[in-house]
Amino acid sequence: MGAMLLDSGKLTPENAERVLRMQKELGIRFGEAAQRLGLVTESDIQQVLARQFEYPYLQRGEANFSPNLVAAFEPFSPQVEALRAVRSQLMLRWFARGRRALAVVGVGEGDGVSMFSANLAVVFSQLGEQTLLVDANLRHPCQHEIFDLKGRQGLSDMLAGRAELDVVQRIPSFVDLSVLPAGTLPPNPQELLARASFRALNTQLESRYDVVLYDVPPFSKGVDALAVASRAGGVLLVARKDRTRISNVSRMAEQMAQAGAEVVGSVVVDF
Repeated sequence: MGAMLLDSGKLTPENAERVLRMQKELGIRFGEAAQRLGLVTESDIQQVLARQFEYPYLQRGEANFSPNLVAAFEPFSPQVEALRAVRSQLMLRWFARGRRALAVVGVGEGDGVSMFSANLAVVFSQLGEQTLLVDANLRHPCQHEIFDLKGRQGLSDMLAGRAELDVVQRIPSFVDLSVLPAGTLPPNPQELLARASFRALNTQLESRYDVVLYDVPPFSKGVDALAVASRAGGVLLVARKDRTRISNVSRMAEQMAQAGAEVVGSVVVDF
């Protein structure tokens, strides 16, 4: 732990020696001695422990990610505990069956689907699953903003035959997480997503990653969601508390099933 605190700049070599002396005198752990001396915080210790056990997360200000990416900054909060519960259910109900891809869909704009998808992708990567988050919202994409991604090419460019898999971007803060941004905003998103090339691309992505999550446009915006869900094979429905109507969720579930996508489950978000 001492070496990691040194490497991260939390301790100077001189302070590390002070900690070692107290550790030896009192027979306590290094982290406890450092805290007693007021050199590090409990948050510093938790972050180092997380790295030791290969459970990466960040302290606020460490990256330019969206502050609402709670799985990155507050992994022990009640919200992220709830995300892990959703992850466990999806592992049992879907991914344990050999499936790799899943579309995440909400009824209307403002349902929080993109942020939910981003947080869900982070917790899957923290499990050690090679995770790819695909921004399939070719109308109003935002994953590039959430993860502060550079570059303009992405999914739309691949479907148009103008880019290859090298447009997928690794997220260095999370070893097992990658993001495929939406790319150039096309004039024909429905037609792009309906192409046979999307089916072939999904098959290719499934062969490379353990989990492929698609952030999909709102169901109310057209057939984009149906096109993506049918390619993925499964869909997770997202409803917003006190905003989404149950009747709309039921209608969406029916149409997803008719399009050949299995409704794996549903979640209610509150923000």
